[in-house]
Amino acid sequence: MRYDPFDYRLHDDPYPVFAWLRAHAPVYRDDERDFWALSRYHDVNAALRDWRRFSSRNGISLENELWGPHAVNTAFFLAMDPPEHGRYRGLCSAPFMPHRVATMEPRIRKLARERLEPLRDQRRFDFAADYAAALANDVVCDMLGIPAEDWDQVRADSDQVSQRADGSDERGTTSATAALRLAEYFVGLVKDLRRRRGGNLTSDLMHADVRGGRLTDSQVVAFLFLAVTGGNDSAGKTIGNAWYHGWRHPDVQRIGLDGRAADWSEETLRYDSASQMVARTLTEDIVSHGVHLPAGARIAILHASANRDERVFAEPDRYDLDRNPARLMSFGRGRHYCLGAPLARLEMAIALEEIGALVSSYEIDLANARRVHSPHQRGFAVLPCEVTHRPKPRTPS
Repeated sequence: MRYDPFDYRLHDDPYPVFAWLRAHAPVYRDDERDFWALSRYHDVNAALRDWRRFSSRNGISLENELWGPHAVNTAFFLAMDPPEHGRYRGLCSAPFMPHRVATMEPRIRKLARERLEPLRDQRRFDFAADYAAALANDVVCDMLGIPAEDWDQVRADSDQVSQRADGSDERGTTSATAALRLAEYFVGLVKDLRRRRGGNLTSDLMHADVRGGRLTDSQVVAFLFLAVTGGNDSAGKTIGNAWYHGWRHPDVQRIGLDGRAADWSEETLRYDSASQMVARTLTEDIVSHGVHLPAGARIAILHASANRDERVFAEPDRYDLDRNPARLMSFGRGRHYCLGAPLARLEMAIALEEIGALVSSYEIDLANARRVHSPHQRGFAVLPCEVTHRPKPRTPS
């Protein structure tokens, strides 16, 4: 059985392949694409924590154009190792601290209700595009100071950037055009905010002190790419995955819509997280499970597989809202633990809570659903559904 993250067939359901890897090839080799893969929980955990041997210096993606020392131009501090990584990550970290994120709840809830408003009288709509992805993108654009009238176009371009043709590890014309359009937009935004500083994260970064200097415009643009694509992909697509699995498991749908939104989103993070893998560069020879891995090797670290490891999770293929989420691997481990994890968790819970206040049950039109095709992200670009609305409260006469 082959693990090829660029194969559309894998995107339909990667979990049987992950189970085979854990059982038969915990250190897997793909000669054609020149990478190794780690799939068991304890191996993934150790690799993510060991930044000295599993370096991010060439980026975190297996796509050819995103791999190499130039990866820092698009991945910013994700393509750095300590101490440089900590210095730049620290500049961006304050708004994502749990106590700061908690203060954002009213604003996120307001954005969720605004996205739901035009759907209140609709029985059929696209849950992914009209709500899940839209809300996640709204939240991050709002933080970054992107004007509201541009949010939908930014999201559309962000979605296209991550798409890959079946079996291809290169960007197609559509993806490359969207990336160029986003870059031009971000350059214009940075120039505008240089002239008029606003109360937003982008302005704060542009005026932050970096060892007596300031971030360059290119570095700020790289951060904008990172924030927009990361927020859109991880939170938005995981909300969509939760909706999909709620349809597949009617008991989950019922109790999730009736008040257990946070548990619903947490179990989705384990069972079917949008984020599937990250790449690293091995800095020295190692031996794992009797297999020699050479310095310089590209390593795919499959945290989505780790979340289904039967050595750690009882009945890992059962979707269970009563699990303890403490051992979740979806946001990574160590120095590169996802900066936006507290925000993503809050967004997902609010998104499901707010639609649960509006909808009592739903069906999904799977025949017309369409998946995102990315080597790193799993989710839906289109997810049509038909909902049953909760009765509207009576107004006093």
